[in-house]
Amino acid sequence: MIKVLKAGFYASIQDKGRVGFSAEGVPISGAMDGYSADIANAVINNSLDAAVLEITFGATKLKFLAATVIAISGANFNPTINKKSIRQNSRIEVEKGDILSFGKPNYGVRSYLAVKGGFQTSKILGSRSQFINVTDNFKIELDDILEINTNLRNLKSSNSSIKTPKIHFTLKEVTCYEGPEFYMLTSLEKEKLFKTTFTISSDNNRMGYRLKENLKNNLPTILTAGVLPGTVQLTPFGNLIVLMRDCQVTGGYPRILQLTESSLDRIAQKTTNQKIRFKTLKGLS
Repeated sequence: MIKVLKAGFYASIQDKGRVGFSAEGVPISGAMDGYSADIANAVINNSLDAAVLEITFGATKLKFLAATVIAISGANFNPTINKKSIRQNSRIEVEKGDILSFGKPNYGVRSYLAVKGGFQTSKILGSRSQFINVTDNFKIELDDILEINTNLRNLKSSNSSIKTPKIHFTLKEVTCYEGPEFYMLTSLEKEKLFKTTFTISSDNNRMGYRLKENLKNNLPTILTAGVLPGTVQLTPFGNLIVLMRDCQVTGGYPRILQLTESSLDRIAQKTTNQKIRFKTLKGLS
């Protein structure tokens, strides 16, 4: 078991999400940066489907009530065990009573803690991902007890580690496909879309990132249609919204782009006032 001594800004249990329930109106959810979550699981030989703890902006503190093996990947929040610095992307043994702390951000937005065997919290609709109105809580809270598998200690600490490419956190360019309503844009609007450097506004969370710069919108309204994480919508006011992992399953704004999975992972490591540029895989139409 793991006791939450300090929940931090926003930390939640996430896995690959609830795939297959969109018809019932249930968002997919899952790790915002699936790439980093996969690394954390892979380092300790977990299934990539194993649930991890997603920590946003750090400031989380946990006490281990049982020994296990862990790995941390993604954003660097200067993690420590018993106030001693530890390496990311590496196998680390923890003992009963050890305290794991995440400090202030060094780089990135979201860090992932994997434990051997995965977090064993309740599974609902095939997933352990926390989401409001689906699970009892949408994030971890002070004094929560997080269940883990304590019978799997067949790995030792390791001095070796995996190096995450720096561009995963710094690259401004995000690749995408043309969305269903992309064809409705004029040539000039398409040109502006791919030449503009967009800024992430303060209105960003697990549901979506609203961008500051405007793109003139002369498009007619559309019927409500299906959307996915990574869908880029154009609002009537000309703002772009990049839908993230907890997004709704339908929307009425034109879907002009669809991000690739790798780009969706990368944008999850960005926050307010950081920049992105769109690059279509098909070129301008």
